[in-house]
Amino acid sequence: MKDNLIGFAHGSGGRKTARLIKELFLKHLGNPILNRMEDAAELPVAGSRIALTTDSHVVYPLFFPGGNIGKLVVCGTLNDLAVKGARPRFMTAGFVLRAGMSMDVLERIVRSMAEELNKAGVQLIAGDTKVIEKGKVDDCYITTAGFGVLEHEQTFAPERIEPGDAICVSGNIGNHEAAVLLAREDFGFEHKIESDIANVWPLVGALIKAGVDVKAMRDPTRGGLATILNELAEAAGLGMIIKEADVPFSPAVKGAADMLGLDPYYLASEGRLIAIVAKDHAERALEVLKAEPLGKNAKAIGEVREKPEGLWLETLLGSERPLLILEGEQLPRIC
Repeated sequence: MKDNLIGFAHGSGGRKTARLIKELFLKHLGNPILNRMEDAAELPVAGSRIALTTDSHVVYPLFFPGGNIGKLVVCGTLNDLAVKGARPRFMTAGFVLRAGMSMDVLERIVRSMAEELNKAGVQLIAGDTKVIEKGKVDDCYITTAGFGVLEHEQTFAPERIEPGDAICVSGNIGNHEAAVLLAREDFGFEHKIESDIANVWPLVGALIKAGVDVKAMRDPTRGGLATILNELAEAAGLGMIIKEADVPFSPAVKGAADMLGLDPYYLASEGRLIAIVAKDHAERALEVLKAEPLGKNAKAIGEVREKPEGLWLETLLGSERPLLILEGEQLPRIC
């Protein structure tokens, strides 16, 4: 592929995505808010703190174990607000539909969206619909915007991260991408893997209410745990180390990754969060997370350190190896 052509890797969340954003989008559109490159932007408006995010969803197939594109667009958008510390309140959605798409399929998608919005107490307040000609395109693409309110004084930002801070995850990693992959082809895999799609705001809200000193928070979507921690380490100008023995993967996800030659540290989740918390708040953070059904498998998996920079994995043998941001991608169109 020539460097001047867009490829799937430019949407993977890896190095090519980062270069596309920095060398093209920020070059022409950059400003102090956008340049922070966070999941959601915090906007001070009339004395209030609100957050705004936007997202596009192109998952294939549209339906997979544990979810579908409708559930995905709602939870994915709300989670981008939640990890900024904002309670989700409103959403918009734009639909691009293929001529010839089944109306019954579209209704199933919209019904799933409604169910997730109702559970979260979020209203869809605006939308748009476009129809494109038949061809080599999926039936449905959805672009969203989400609006939330920060109802507290805490700030979640990479510049608050310090050496010694604990790295916590709210549960098993990688189930979403594994579920989507196995739904595309019949690999003869014996174990059924369901996507982990969920709205993580209950976890975030509980941490805030408990007064846990959260330094920064992200959800490990495109590029998975390894990519997100690399981005946080780079933004903080520090190093991070996680322990292979402590990172929670289900046996089925590990087995699927091994069978297909994938690195599980780069598999995406859509209902998990990564929280960087002050060292003396780590135990309390895990207590709070485990008290919520969605956080029952929460674990502390590592810590922040000053040097060496970047993300490192302490293996079961006690050695350390770097976990770098992927140049390309493992699997396209997962979210």
